[in-house]
Amino acid sequence: QVQLVESGGGLVQAGGSLRLSCAASRRTVGTYAMGWFRQAPGKEREFVTAISKTGASIYYADSVKGRFTISRDNAKNTVYLQMNSLKPEDTAVYYCAATPNPKFYTIVARSRYEYDYWGQGTQVTVSS
Repeated sequence: QVQLVESGGGLVQAGGSLRLSCAASRRTVGTYAMGWFRQAPGKEREFVTAISKTGASIYYADSVKGRFTISRDNAKNTVYLQMNSLKPEDTAVYYCAATPNPKFYTIVARSRYEYDYWGQGTQVTVSS
């Protein structure tokens, strides 16, 4: 069983930055495809960004492109989400997800239904 633990959320003013971390309980980050999703109150969980197992592919939602960056440290078994130029509409609970599906060795998984493991989420609040 894979456990994912997110951290790094908090309250920040618009235009500020945060870096989220997702630590895995076992050797996951370098062997699974990873993704970040977010869910605002009253809304569906939406895709933010993802990286394929090999790291060959990375994809961003249009709403965060140019502002957010996904990266990973295989040695630390951790995935990061660097968020810059934050906007109030980025306010949400952010979730890390992982899938071992070999389909995503070189392509990213953009649907939440493709992921098998989820973290508990970390709250990000951006004030205007």
